[in-house]
Amino acid sequence: MKFLLLKKKSLATALLALVLLVCGLLAVGLTDAYVVYAEKTTRKLPVYCVDTPDKKVALSFDASWGADKTLSILEILERYDIKANYFVVGFWAEKYADTLKKLSDSGRVEIGTHSNTHQHMSKLNKDSIKLELETSSSIIESITGKKPDLFRAPFGDYNDTLIETAEECGLYTIQWDVDSLDWKGVGAEEMAAKVINKTKNGSIILMHNDGEHTVSALPLIIEGLKNKGYSFVTIGELIYRDNYTVDHTGKQILSEG
Repeated sequence: MKFLLLKKKSLATALLALVLLVCGLLAVGLTDAYVVYAEKTTRKLPVYCVDTPDKKVALSFDASWGADKTLSILEILERYDIKANYFVVGFWAEKYADTLKKLSDSGRVEIGTHSNTHQHMSKLNKDSIKLELETSSSIIESITGKKPDLFRAPFGDYNDTLIETAEECGLYTIQWDVDSLDWKGVGAEEMAAKVINKTKNGSIILMHNDGEHTVSALPLIIEGLKNKGYSFVTIGELIYRDNYTVDHTGKQILSEG
């Protein structure tokens, strides 16, 4: 009898464990954690970084609010003779059209869209996403004379529909693998140390146009990475345009053959 009771208890425990496992797998499958679960995903991913043997990286700045630091950032890029990217929201581009034109005309900044109204775009339907992308791209092109082909989702928030719609609009969706945390108000030296330590070949670095200490940290980051042998290119120069795959980490890899 005691044996039977123990056996029933073991079966009940095993059944409970199985139920929890199934629930866990379902939960993982319904969240972004599925991207890295079992090192594979059926979801579409943006480009977080690029697989390259070359010591080259890309600096990128998101611009949604304010422009009082923008020209200071441009001056630093010119001083160090490097290139970078700006992802701008449509309403920012309209409000600071002259500043955006200076960035584009400098020859040092590649402009991409950051949506038109800075919404959580994974919550929008396909038509609304298309409107956001096409409207912002049209605004940018009207100011710079160049049609953007890069897109970064506000808040880094995306889903399959967003990426597929961006592709249909001729846009590569770009994420990042190194977050400067300038949006958190991190001090310049701490920020620079984090970026320099985390950056690797093909990294895309996230910064913000209005970060409290971004302007102070930027020279430290540039000098630190240059001392490690890195060069700075635009994202458009860094990524592969075709014949590539994106692995479960978001790394873009050139396909063989």
